[in-house]
Amino acid sequence: MHRLPSRSILVLSGPDALALLERTVTHTVADWAQGEARYGALLTPQGKIIADYIAHRTAEGVQIDVHAEAAEDLLKRLKMFRLRSAVEIERDEGLVSAAGPAGALDPRGAVLPRRAIVPASEAAEPLPGWDALAIAAGVPEWGRDYRTAEVFPTDINMDLMGGIDYKKGCFVGQEVASRMKRKALIRKRTVRARGTGLAPGAEVRAGESLLGTVTSAVEGDGLALLRTDRFAKAGQAGEPVTVGGAPAEIDRAPWLAAELKALTEAADE
Repeated sequence: MHRLPSRSILVLSGPDALALLERTVTHTVADWAQGEARYGALLTPQGKIIADYIAHRTAEGVQIDVHAEAAEDLLKRLKMFRLRSAVEIERDEGLVSAAGPAGALDPRGAVLPRRAIVPASEAAEPLPGWDALAIAAGVPEWGRDYRTAEVFPTDINMDLMGGIDYKKGCFVGQEVASRMKRKALIRKRTVRARGTGLAPGAEVRAGESLLGTVTSAVEGDGLALLRTDRFAKAGQAGEPVTVGGAPAEIDRAPWLAAELKALTEAADE
């Protein structure tokens, strides 16, 4: 197996481990089979992402695979929310996040490598080209595309990747997340972009309109956080998209095409 870059492992054990997650984070813990991985996040009370992660169900509890620079903050906050619950939470430096055929499906997309949490000795070699793989799959990541309290879950498409259960009980930031969902017309999304001008921080434009910025890029393939309402309006006007002044193409995935149609229809009402 190959080690995934910039990841740390938090271990939750004890009879109240699932109950702690159920009342704090975005994903459900119901019917969670041992060995299954789930995608989720801890939000601020204002609904922005503190850290997202991949969580693996184990016989003893849960192992959380989180970006290394976000791990300590997530650890402290989970301990704060623990109160008197019977759950131990620790950072295990002896475990690593790894990619390999024996791992669990990555819940964010079947095209991504399977992933597991293993002893460091079992995944000594780093996985090459991870950023290119994630970008090609349309998956933004903490540390590369955003950091703490910068984005809402829908900004990075967590709702499209099964990272939010809007029907579960209360979680931190739920009121804001649910209100954004009820509005139906989401106006910010992360999309795939292609072009010679792609570089992190480059402006995405259509004519004089600023649509958004590139958040990550590898060899002309990248991700950008766009105002989709402006993108829909530019499409109606037939204005070409540019990034860094060069022609660019936005990948119109089926979900994006449907949302652009809804935005256009709402604007025409």
